[in-house]
Amino acid sequence: TTLTPRGPDACGVWLSERAGLAHRRLVVVDPAGGAQPMLRQRGEEKYVLTYNGELYNTEEIRQELRSKGYTFQGHSDTEVLLMAYIEWGKACLSKLNGIFAFAVWEEKRETLFMARDRMGVKPLFYTQRGSAFLFASELKALLSHPMVKPEIDSEGLAEIFIMGPARTPGHGIFRGIKELRPGYCLTYSRNKLQVERYWSLMSTPHHDNLETTTEKIHELFIDTVERQLVADVPVCTLLSGGLDSSAITAVAANYYQRLGLGPLHTFSVDYTDNDRYFKPSAFQPNADAPFIDLVTKQCGTVHHSITVDTQQLVDALLPAMRAKDLPGMVDVDSSLLLFCREIKKHSTVALSGECADEIFGGYPWFHSEEALSSNTFPWARMTAERGALLNPELARVIRPEEYMAYRYEQTVAEVPLLPEENTRDAKIRRLFYLNLTWFMNTLLDRKDRMSMATGLEVRVPFADHRIIEYLWNVPWKQKFADQREKGILRRALKGLLPEEILARRKSPYPKTHNPAYTAAVKDWLLTILNDSSSPLLSLIDREAVLNIVETQSANTSFPWFGQLMSGPQLFAYLAQVDTWLREYKVSIK
Repeated sequence: TTLTPRGPDACGVWLSERAGLAHRRLVVVDPAGGAQPMLRQRGEEKYVLTYNGELYNTEEIRQELRSKGYTFQGHSDTEVLLMAYIEWGKACLSKLNGIFAFAVWEEKRETLFMARDRMGVKPLFYTQRGSAFLFASELKALLSHPMVKPEIDSEGLAEIFIMGPARTPGHGIFRGIKELRPGYCLTYSRNKLQVERYWSLMSTPHHDNLETTTEKIHELFIDTVERQLVADVPVCTLLSGGLDSSAITAVAANYYQRLGLGPLHTFSVDYTDNDRYFKPSAFQPNADAPFIDLVTKQCGTVHHSITVDTQQLVDALLPAMRAKDLPGMVDVDSSLLLFCREIKKHSTVALSGECADEIFGGYPWFHSEEALSSNTFPWARMTAERGALLNPELARVIRPEEYMAYRYEQTVAEVPLLPEENTRDAKIRRLFYLNLTWFMNTLLDRKDRMSMATGLEVRVPFADHRIIEYLWNVPWKQKFADQREKGILRRALKGLLPEEILARRKSPYPKTHNPAYTAAVKDWLLTILNDSSSPLLSLIDREAVLNIVETQSANTSFPWFGQLMSGPQLFAYLAQVDTWLREYKVSIK
């Protein structure tokens, strides 16, 4: 029942003497033929699959399997995935284009195989308890098992207070719980556990000139978006009027028109009175509405503008935390949760523009010499200030700056550098790797958790591994074509979008600028600080936090995480931590 929101349409359970698989289903393709857990037999071996995700090259794999003599009972990607595993085993992963977390139990061999998609769009957590091996799409499902206790240790606290709302890849926060990392697979049999990487970025010299590179990006992008429009349920796009979402919308609208599928529906989100309180900044240079109008008129879409008011935003902060099972990006999460709830009334699948900034270099820190030269995560530059908010004893145990440096060095050590690369290009490659493995993961995690909590599947064309593999080796001078952020993408989209969109500066996911939101989260945190039973109090320096709340000194133009999280978001984050400790009955070991 914990995963019912992820799969509101159907459920199933398969049990044997040694194993049990349970599934909640969101029906997107083949309502009748895609039921899970799915069982197929080959010879004496039984294979049972549970799977969350979508394959975008289902038909190609199906044809290949048909040529090998396989027959199919339905037209679901679930059946194609299971047959692909039966035919190729672990090697099937190299053939898959899609978003997925899946597990296959081989009954005779008593072996479980699990895998997660290359970019980590779909979540997958696991834990071992004695001889038992447990796994699930979300932490809440594992925590509902009597053998799994909601315990965290000093490392878990470092993740919450120093890395949060990001999370070290593979870290499950709770003691003994791990996340299967993107691009990894796992085999478990008779108490033996083997985790291995099946996909990684390869660094090679890029030989295509600017014109050829632009054409390849154009072709890959259109192919990717069109593949991701396939579904047996209504599909829409999220549209902010920015370059990325507008490009997806343009390709989708053309596709719908060409196939006579009727008008494409598009959705945007904004906040009550934001037009009154919006002030341009380096991070948010202009408002979205005029650009949305441009795109919807050119593409002929049916547009839905969703407006969220301050009280709704505040009221959704805790449901958003529960959807994620952890403190998160606070109002950036809660607004998305409310947004997805409204979209779900019309559509079951939405396409979204995440990941373009990570792979094309759209964030301000890609254009900052300081960010390029500083040996830390560019979205997390206030480690000392965050550490100063902790109980001094906890800070001594966690050692915030050492912990941050350890995670940074650990990540940088993974970067596949090119031997012939100059120092500056190597730094840029490192920066891209940090963004792909950390910042992008944080945003994909947020998007999956908030959307699936409402039974909405969000697809992310820019996370297609073919695009990412190609872009990984495109040199910065090409990505920064015309001396513009995402210059090569702007070139690749010429003719698809109005010039005003092609020229628009990057503007992130909209957030509220209403002072009423700041007042509400400030009051909430003050209530916690003045309640002696608050579990947060033993972990923080109350006076230091109180000082920030009262002076608003955290509400500076320099965010404490990423581009969107400044003072009000810090207050809400700490309040979420307190409620999370209470509601999840977290014990600190």
